[in-house]
Amino acid sequence: MAERTAPELIDRMMRALDEASTQLEQYKRKATEPIAVVGMACRFPGADTPQAFWKLLQQGEDCVGEIPPARGSIDDFYDPVPATPGKSYARAAALLDDIASFDAAFFGLSPRESLLLDPQQRLLLEVSWEALESAGQAPSALKNSRTGIYVGVAPSQYAMLLDATQRTSAYATTGNSQIFASGRLSYVLGLQGPNLVIDTACSASLIGVHLACESLRSGSTDLALAGGVHLILSEIELVALSQLQALAPDGRCKTFDASADGFGDGEGCGIVVLKRLSDAQAQGDLILAVIRGSATNHDGVSSGLTVPSGPAQGALLRQALANGAVNAQTVGYVEAHGTGTKLGDPIEMNALASVYCATPERQTPLWVGSVKTNIGHLQEAAGVAGLIKVILCMQHGEIAPHLHFRQPNPYI
Repeated sequence: MAERTAPELIDRMMRALDEASTQLEQYKRKATEPIAVVGMACRFPGADTPQAFWKLLQQGEDCVGEIPPARGSIDDFYDPVPATPGKSYARAAALLDDIASFDAAFFGLSPRESLLLDPQQRLLLEVSWEALESAGQAPSALKNSRTGIYVGVAPSQYAMLLDATQRTSAYATTGNSQIFASGRLSYVLGLQGPNLVIDTACSASLIGVHLACESLRSGSTDLALAGGVHLILSEIELVALSQLQALAPDGRCKTFDASADGFGDGEGCGIVVLKRLSDAQAQGDLILAVIRGSATNHDGVSSGLTVPSGPAQGALLRQALANGAVNAQTVGYVEAHGTGTKLGDPIEMNALASVYCATPERQTPLWVGSVKTNIGHLQEAAGVAGLIKVILCMQHGEIAPHLHFRQPNPYI
């Protein structure tokens, strides 16, 4: 073999370095690639579609009402005195109009299995199917695909409504355990991608979106459904929250207002369909929005287990901005968690100010709102409700009204 000259070796090394640099650049692009929202669907109080949801938001509708007899006798567990054992001091919430209707045969379920199926799982099936349709994605074409499911699901309250015989049946076990909620969706659609049920309470659906984005960037999935569902099927939820004195007596989130006195409970389901932006563009998808960055953390030590940490919230916001390569000064609107509590609201608003309004470069106001003022706190579905609201606001070039705000919280 002929010996290579020094210039030839140098040339080989340079070409190898160029190739390694190109590969590194491709890896970095994939690791930080924006994620496209190509479809979405919902069931929120007062709205069964994103179009109806926008109309509700635009008109500033308040969807809170007294709990109807069909959901149980409110008088049996109501007492206006806070902390009364076994009682709720709130008798209003933001509820869906119809949680009983379900086309079991459409999803291949027998009437008996459907009867014992938690309505939360029924909603997940329906809303996920509709989200795929809105994305122009035929569900039948997804069989054996690397499509991931990342959904926040509340613990089932439905099992408590079943009698002892029903409760111990095989259908009730699979129908009311959280672990089967996402699995059933993958089973019905024939999906072979990652499948996760997430229960981190209020953050569950957005943690689902975050994990879905990470999965798409890593190449573990090519398509992902993310979101959450929460239904109020038992008085136990209101009673437990009342014992924590977390609820507003009138059932309304008066976010950032001086009259804020707790959050209003709510229910619903929201699902978004996600793809890598490059794939969505190549496949000619209608792109509703782009997720550039996300992050997740925990408060760690704060003044109490249920008390948020301002510094931790600020760190999370900065990390999400960094991950998306977004300048905080260019952000014009923030959809806040905004529960409507005297303690939580100022902590959140001050954290937002410390990140988005900390430098003199900011020349325009930072607008902040919370969908909870319209439809209450949907808990495991709260975050995705806010995400869908933001997408609708961008589509229509308009910020939806923020309700129940008359006098600013003096601690903000």
